[in-house]
Amino acid sequence: MRLFDRAVVRVLPAVPRAVVRRVAAPYIAGPTLDDARRVVADLNAEGMLATVDVLGEEVSRPEEAEAIAGAYHDALRAIQEDGLAANVSVKLTALGLKVDEALCRSLTGRVLSDAEARGIFVRIDMEDSSTTGETLELYRSLRGEGHEGVGVVLQAALRRTLEDIEALAPLRPSVRLCKGIYLEPSSIAFQEFEVIRKSFVACLDALLEAGCRVAVATHDEWLLERALERVDGLDDTAYELQMLLGVRVERARELAAAGHPLRIYVPYGRRWYEYSLRRLQENPKVAGYVARDLLGRIVPGR
Repeated sequence: MRLFDRAVVRVLPAVPRAVVRRVAAPYIAGPTLDDARRVVADLNAEGMLATVDVLGEEVSRPEEAEAIAGAYHDALRAIQEDGLAANVSVKLTALGLKVDEALCRSLTGRVLSDAEARGIFVRIDMEDSSTTGETLELYRSLRGEGHEGVGVVLQAALRRTLEDIEALAPLRPSVRLCKGIYLEPSSIAFQEFEVIRKSFVACLDALLEAGCRVAVATHDEWLLERALERVDGLDDTAYELQMLLGVRVERARELAAAGHPLRIYVPYGRRWYEYSLRRLQENPKVAGYVARDLLGRIVPGR
């Protein structure tokens, strides 16, 4: 079955959008801000935090970047008005990084200033390796300008990450540590599953040793266990656990009930299809389900 699931990943772009949408629905709040508000409120009621992400990356026109920035300002306003326990996560390519770097810096700065005025934290997300250097450079620049309510993401799969941690350590950054989902060449990223796991643990140790606040973002139970061993006894302001909306829901509830600060990533927006494809490609088991669902439609009674 694994071979079938992985084979399906290669043909996902040909799967009808309606099928992808139905299968991916649990992982996306919906197309509108009201959808995100509802989902975050429900998560808060269960004792979980949230981070809101406006879907849309790799924009090609300045007006698209401006529109996404506007959506973030709306999200920040909603979080404050509703009294939600939530922050926001931004992708720099959604704010025009590959269109106009100056525009991206300006839009990011405006979103951050708005968030700071409302007491809301902003996480700058990490994308593929073509943007890693620029993302960290902008993060350092924002910190140099005195912005404290901003964090960054590092990916354990990248070979450079331990060096990045060492370089960032003097800032004592708030870092979201994840494996990384982007397909990268072996010269840039580790390829073997166990090697990536080992890198994740090494990066986590380095971040904690440097006194950084770490958001441990993983659904991998083995990594969760290693992380829980390391944060045992730490104040809950020193770390948090993070998961994706709709993934390992019961485990997330268990962790929150045990008193761990747990934050759920809540994406919303009309660009749900591109996000869905990426998540399905990350999880071949779910991709295989899409294929079997589609086959069931074509061959009734299968």
